Amino acid sequence: MIRISDNRRFLINDDGSPFFYLADTAWELFHRLTREDARFYLRDRAAKGFNVIQAVLLAEFNGLTLPNAYGHLPLENGDPARPIDAYFQHVDWIVDQAAALGLYIGMLPTWGDKWNKKWGTGPEIFTPDNARVYGRYVGRRYRDKPIIWIMGGDRHVETEPHLAILIAMAQGIRDAGADQLMTLHPHGGHGSSESVHQQPWLDFNMWQSGHARRYNPNWRMIDGDYQLMPTKPTLDGEPWYENHPVAHGKQSIWCDEHDVRCLAYWAVFHGACGHTYGCHDMWGFTEPGWQPVATVRGHWFDSIHLPGARQVGYLKNLMLSRPYLTRIPDQSILIGDAGCESDHRAATRDGTVGQKDATYVMAYCPTPAAQALDTSVIAGAKLRVWSFNPRSSHARREREIDNAGRFHTDRSQVGPDRVIVIDDAARDYPPPGS
Repeated sequence: MIRISDNRRFLINDDGSPFFYLADTAWELFHRLTREDARFYLRDRAAKGFNVIQAVLLAEFNGLTLPNAYGHLPLENGDPARPIDAYFQHVDWIVDQAAALGLYIGMLPTWGDKWNKKWGTGPEIFTPDNARVYGRYVGRRYRDKPIIWIMGGDRHVETEPHLAILIAMAQGIRDAGADQLMTLHPHGGHGSSESVHQQPWLDFNMWQSGHARRYNPNWRMIDGDYQLMPTKPTLDGEPWYENHPVAHGKQSIWCDEHDVRCLAYWAVFHGACGHTYGCHDMWGFTEPGWQPVATVRGHWFDSIHLPGARQVGYLKNLMLSRPYLTRIPDQSILIGDAGCESDHRAATRDGTVGQKDATYVMAYCPTPAAQALDTSVIAGAKLRVWSFNPRSSHARREREIDNAGRFHTDRSQVGPDRVIVIDDAARDYPPPGS
C-alpha cells in the first residue's frame, strides 16, 4: 500500500520508492459500465501509465434510483445503512480487475449531492449516524484492497452538519480497520485545505481547479498548499477536462491536449505530488442512445484515444527519471518574467530550499518564448542540456557546456511546448523520461 513520504511532500510505496499519483477521472465507472467495458477501459488506462482511477460508489446522476448495468441499486430505499450486496459485488469485481493491472481505485464513497445537494439530483440522505454506519460497511469491504479514499464529491463543506457527516463517514471507514490514504474532492475552484486541512484523517490535499476558465492558474492553488502547516502532499484532482467547452457551453473553445499538458506541468512543477487527467466524454461514459450528462463531443470508446491521456503519462515518466523524493519547486530558477496565463513557465529541481545543491533542474515552457535559467543552483562544473518533448516523450540531447551560472533557451523549439532539462553532467543521468 502507498503511504506518505518522510518529508510529507510525496506518496511512496511500501518499499520506499516514489509513487507518482497519476489518476483518470471515471466517476460513473461502477454505475454505468458492464464488466466487459470496464475491463477494456482499465486495460487501456494501465497501458497509458495511469495508476489511480477515481470513481464513485453512489454516483452523481441518479445513482440511487437508476440501476447499474446489471439491474442493481446500491441501497435499499435509499438508506445508507442498508447497502445491497449485489451492487457492491459488481464494484468488487472492478476493484479486483484494477488491482490485477496495478491500479489503485480512488474511491469516493458517495457523490456530494447526497450530503449537500446544492444542485443536481440528490437527495440528501446522510446524517452523521448513518454516514458512520455506511463508512464502516465500505471500509470493511475494501480495507484490504488497493484503495485511496476520497471523501466529499464536488461539494464544499459549508456548514457544521456537513463537516459532521464527513467526519463520521471517515471515522466509520477507520473503525473498520481501513487505514489506506484519505483525501477530499472539493467543489470547483476550491481545495480540501480550505475546510479540512487540520482533520487527522486527511492525509493529502486535493484541489478541483475547475472547468470554466482556460489556462486556469492552478499553480497558485498548489503554491498555497505548499506553505501550510502541518505539511501535507497536494495535487490538482480535477482540472479542465480534455474536450470540455469553456464555461460550460461556450463551444467556440474546447480544451485540447495542450491545455491538459499546461495544467499538469504547472501543478507538478509547483510542487504537486501527482496529477489527475479527465476527459469530458469519458467521466460519464456516454454511449450512443444515452442522454449525455453534459455537453459532450463524442462517445467514450472513441475519446479514450485522445492524445492528452497518453501525454500525462510522459510527465510521470519524466519526473521519475530523476531523483524524485528530494524534488522541490523553485521558480527562482526562471530569470526574468515567468509569464502568466498561457505562457506561464514553471521550474523544479532536486536539493534543498535555499541551497545550491541541485543535480538537475527542469523548466516547462508552454510557448516558444526564450527563457533564461539560473544554473548556479547546480554545484557541478559541467552541465548536460536536454530538450524533452511532452507530446511524444522524445528527449534530445542538446549539448554539454560549462556551468557559467546561467543558460539561455532559444525560440527554435518545434511545437507549442517543451521541457528544458539540465543535469549535472557528472551524474550521467539517463535521457529524461526513460
